[in-house]
Amino acid sequence: MSRVLAYLFGRLPIGWLQLSHNRGRLLAAVAGVAFANLLVFMQLGILGALNGSTIAPYSMLNADIILSSTDGNTLTDSGNIARTRMFQALGIPGVTSAAPLYVGTLPFSMADGTFVSLLAFGMDTSHPTFASPVIAASLGRLDIENTALLDTQTRGVPASAFEGLAAGQPFSFEVNGQTITAIGAIEVGGGFLADGTIVMSDQTFLRFFEQRTSGTPSHILIKVDDNISVDRVVGRIEMALPSQSVKVKTIEAAARADLAFMSTQRPTGIIFGFGVLIGIIVGIVIVYQVLSTDVADHLREYATFKAMGYGQSFFLGIVFEEAIVLAVFGFIPGFAVSLGLYAGLSSVTNLPVAMDASRAILVFLGTLTACTLSGAIATRRLAGADPADLF
Repeated sequence: MSRVLAYLFGRLPIGWLQLSHNRGRLLAAVAGVAFANLLVFMQLGILGALNGSTIAPYSMLNADIILSSTDGNTLTDSGNIARTRMFQALGIPGVTSAAPLYVGTLPFSMADGTFVSLLAFGMDTSHPTFASPVIAASLGRLDIENTALLDTQTRGVPASAFEGLAAGQPFSFEVNGQTITAIGAIEVGGGFLADGTIVMSDQTFLRFFEQRTSGTPSHILIKVDDNISVDRVVGRIEMALPSQSVKVKTIEAAARADLAFMSTQRPTGIIFGFGVLIGIIVGIVIVYQVLSTDVADHLREYATFKAMGYGQSFFLGIVFEEAIVLAVFGFIPGFAVSLGLYAGLSSVTNLPVAMDASRAILVFLGTLTACTLSGAIATRRLAGADPADLF
């Protein structure tokens, strides 16, 4: 290790030698940095799962523009919009077709008497072009009363049910006191608002949500002529419809708005974001304690170097060397343990908790920055010291 660092730094690796001289302190410091990395990774993982599950339902849709009520927050937490807005939108140049979308939450009765919640989407089966290709291929079959497509990632549903669906065997279960039959499967993924997703025809949706009417869907999906800019049509619709009651967004803008709302206005997003900040602070404090103690223990040696004429940059180089070593050594176990916990958490909850390269690089660079900042703070005492006073 010393040879590698000597080759990298082009000098004797004084920082590494000081750290490795006390193995117990080195292990404690590495464990502290690894714990801080683990804390940040887990918070980012759950925050990423929140973001992923927020926009996952958009993968079921195939539209250019979405109209929503202004009193709604997201795709799945929406108000109702008057169906007449759909007919008004169809009269605007550039709009080729439109369809209503109904969204609600249903309690799913399990065989053991427990309940899980299903996020229900009611789609117009006469407009399969507004669904993703997977759903569009089965949408016509949903014309049969009380049939649906069930998300394979739904928590609490026995695996044998999905094995049967794959083999063409329907799976019937009770929802809201009525029997519904899953005749196919889709893959969306669990979320924080519900345990799974179910897609049904708008007529079946209205049978299960008796308080809802066909005249007040949750959203209106719009397709635009291929030869016209979507943004231009959005502008035309905004001019034609009252902004006090209707929000007009492209599908991409709606997904971004949902992410921003869940991250900055929902307690879950704020809590996980705050957890990331706590992890960074914990890491900085741990590394600062280790480096400041190391500086204090070797103050006489540093004073000797200072009396010999070595400048502040020399001492900063040593402390930064220690900070980089701690950052690298702490990141590796933190990253490895996080991979295992991600896999376990995803398996248990069906949430999209997964590691990606950008997150790993971001956390590593953040660890380097935090350790370097801690090192800079730890050398403040040495910078103002007089060699004569140090003895």
